[in-house]
Amino acid sequence: MEDFRRMAIFAAVVERGSMSAAARQLDMTPSAVSQHIRQLEQEAGLTLLHRSTRQLTLTDAGQRFYTQCAAMCEAASRARAELAAEHQRPSGELRLAAPAGFTQHAAPALGRWLAMHPELRLRLLMDDAPIDLIKARVDLALRFGNLQDSSWVARHLGRSATVLCASPHWIKAHGSTPRHPGELTQLPWLEMSRSDDAQADFLWRQQGTTQEYRLQVRPLMVSNHRSAVQQFCEAGLGLALLSAHDVAASLESGSLVRLLPDWNMGMLDIWAVTASRDTLPAKVREAIEVLREYFAQLQGMHN
Repeated sequence: MEDFRRMAIFAAVVERGSMSAAARQLDMTPSAVSQHIRQLEQEAGLTLLHRSTRQLTLTDAGQRFYTQCAAMCEAASRARAELAAEHQRPSGELRLAAPAGFTQHAAPALGRWLAMHPELRLRLLMDDAPIDLIKARVDLALRFGNLQDSSWVARHLGRSATVLCASPHWIKAHGSTPRHPGELTQLPWLEMSRSDDAQADFLWRQQGTTQEYRLQVRPLMVSNHRSAVQQFCEAGLGLALLSAHDVAASLESGSLVRLLPDWNMGMLDIWAVTASRDTLPAKVREAIEVLREYFAQLQGMHN
């Protein structure tokens, strides 16, 4: 590293035309600059500069050496500029990890932003299993629900209401719409879970009252894939607890119906997770804000 420093000092001397001018530019003393030049010449066994009281001139070896030193300084300058640009504007590859259920939101959330930054590329890693951010070189990960304790840094993006849904076909086949949680115990249940536990346990609170109801059901179908549960629900195979931001379009189109809307069934927290507390590059900082703004405008979302 000291050799690189001496090469940069040598280039500065040549470009400024004197050791004193180079010293002022580098915030060094002229004697320190002169010492570095002598050290370079001693190590090379060659004279690089002819010195006189009025000027410095390059020897033939010095000219060739300066060309390489200047190229090194230019490369270092470009490297610093790349880092500055990375900090100031989104560029390079953004590696974003998210659950498979985010698939339907990815393009609406990020498409316009990506189009605004042609120097930015997106690698979207969709997986419901937890992923090691460092091993997978992930810049940003989306997490839903309660976070496990870890060294990762989490930023809250919002909360999505949990809603009980069924398809119109199921309601028609069932013959009636449930009016109380107590009516759900024996009904076919579809559950999103990563646990091998066959029983689901819920505690719900009725809005505007102090009434609570604990519901225990044994699901007909369990999946670790949230959108799979929603698809089975829309197909009329049973009831399911789903996130409001995922089913807003299905509720609006009528392919799903919300049941027991006067009961609070919990919230699903949404997090943006990074591996480091250090200053984030622009591509990550902006992606977090873009995602926060996207989730905020979805139906069923809360701060």
